[in-house]
Amino acid sequence: MTERHPYQYVVLRCVPRVEREEFLNVGVVVYCQETKFLAAAWSCDTARLRALDATLDVSRVCDALSYVEGVCAGDAAVGAAGRGDLGTRFGFVKAPRSTVLQPGPVHGGITADPARELAHLLQRFVG
Repeated sequence: MTERHPYQYVVLRCVPRVEREEFLNVGVVVYCQETKFLAAAWSCDTARLRALDATLDVSRVCDALSYVEGVCAGDAAVGAAGRGDLGTRFGFVKAPRSTVLQPGPVHGGITADPARELAHLLQRFVG
């Protein structure tokens, strides 16, 4: 039998105009402490994002998502946020912010393959 591990995930949301409380899911972060896995996957659909806000700078949203990906990967180039241990980096990513890119609530599950779960969640929540 394949060993299964608990994991946590957050869906990353683009919220172009916070006052309207509208958002579009653009990414997912999966954290599995037991397997030492922390990774982000994302996809920006420019047309869908511009439907929420025609003035949105989609390249800045993509830059923010790349930053999150760097934090998850432990990339020192992203600064102090990328230098902590996995749990600290996940804590940074899941912390609520009042910016255009916001994490949703933390959810959990069990998986034998966190990387495959990340791909599945990206397809399920982002498309």
